[in-house]
Amino acid sequence: MSKKYFGLVALVLLLSLTLFGCGGQQAEEQPGGNEGQAEEINYDGEIKIGLMIPLTGSEATYGKDMENAMKMAADEINAEGGILGKKLVTISGDTAADPQQSTSAATKLVSSGVVSVVGGYSSGATLPTLNVFADANIPQVIPVANSTKIIDENPGNAIQINGTGFHQAEKALELFEGIWDVEKLAIVHQGDGYSEDLAKLTKEAWEEAGHEVVAFEVINKGEQDFSSLVTSIKSKNPDAVYWTAYYADGALLIKQLRQGGFQGEIAVGDGSNSPKLMEIAGNAAEGVVCTSNPMVEYLPAAKEFMENYKANYNQDPGPYSSLAYDGMHLMKDAIERAGSTDGDAIIKALKETEGFQGISGETTIADNNALANSNFVLLEAKGGQWKLIE
Repeated sequence: MSKKYFGLVALVLLLSLTLFGCGGQQAEEQPGGNEGQAEEINYDGEIKIGLMIPLTGSEATYGKDMENAMKMAADEINAEGGILGKKLVTISGDTAADPQQSTSAATKLVSSGVVSVVGGYSSGATLPTLNVFADANIPQVIPVANSTKIIDENPGNAIQINGTGFHQAEKALELFEGIWDVEKLAIVHQGDGYSEDLAKLTKEAWEEAGHEVVAFEVINKGEQDFSSLVTSIKSKNPDAVYWTAYYADGALLIKQLRQGGFQGEIAVGDGSNSPKLMEIAGNAAEGVVCTSNPMVEYLPAAKEFMENYKANYNQDPGPYSSLAYDGMHLMKDAIERAGSTDGDAIIKALKETEGFQGISGETTIADNNALANSNFVLLEAKGGQWKLIE
């Protein structure tokens, strides 16, 4: 080949390099050129956080909603640079709201190398996982499960950011005494860690206040026919019935109570604050009051969260989404306050949480590793929707 040919090739290569160089410089000077694309972040490794939620079974609707909210929080955290400069990666464990499956899910999360866990929906399924995580020195933020049994059995590595059964029993008494003027009360639960705990706490508080519990009943999860229970409750003539378990069975009980002629007041605990309770119970749910954790639609600070959630998932956020979202941001905050992914350091930071401001309100952790102040509100079923009782 001639020198002239080589010279021509060299000239073409030189012009190409010049053009590419100019193009690269131009893009660097105009960072807004790729509108709508997030700027690439160079993370220094990753931090794995486990999510403990029911993704199958009767409570899967709640669990998926919580997972969506926590993943939204994780995306926001990563967009801001991650945690300690590392990318946040979430790994979900399906509890199915079942104690045995929860234990299995917790064990898998530990073996996957998570440094912490955010999750815990039903108390009965959360309790057996406490020692699994404690034995591995893994800190946990429990956003929903609120049985006081968790306070008693907590090995010290977990905190609860939802109001406890003590708080909810207080709110129930506020309803029964201050709004309804009830004297005789019937309480129905399902024998699990959450509903039995709330039932017993309410019974104790009601009787200490000088009132009467005329019926204290337990039913099996998944029962369909409550005719004998309805007959028994009616025979004791209570002024109100308080259902302390979950919406799927609670809706059927409410429907059958009304069909059976019970005309007294009906209240439900926060495990039944799903709109699905009204879908299943129909008109029978009208006027039912729920002692509930704060719902996103009544939280001024959650407006942007609600808009983003709907944009991401094409549906409204559910009743535990705000607590799940706050739980992930609180874990990030604790890890950064600890300055490390060391389990002991994070646990210490979580316990020292004071005045953390989330969309569901302020979080301060008491000496018992639970939320210091009650966050419960009263909601009334009206026209197929929950309405806040001011």
